[in-house]
Amino acid sequence: MPTVKSLQYTVRGIPREVDRVLRRKARQRRISLNQLLVEELSAIGGGARARRLRSLDELGGVWQEDPEFDRILNEQRQIDPALWT
Repeated sequence: MPTVKSLQYTVRGIPREVDRVLRRKARQRRISLNQLLVEELSAIGGGARARRLRSLDELGGVWQEDPEFDRILNEQRQIDPALWT
């Protein structure tokens, strides 16, 4: 199997907000900033090493407590004894 030669880039002038977002995404995926950038650039360029999801957090979001939802769910969980006699 032939070895794929990789290139190195030096990018300057990254806005602070862009840096914050990229670093946060890398932390969430539990990968290095460099790996995040390589995966994102590969996905954009159609490279062979396109980004692989390591978790579904990005797709499913994060659970948020919702008292109204819990109340409705508890109502649905009530057993009606009349239905079982």
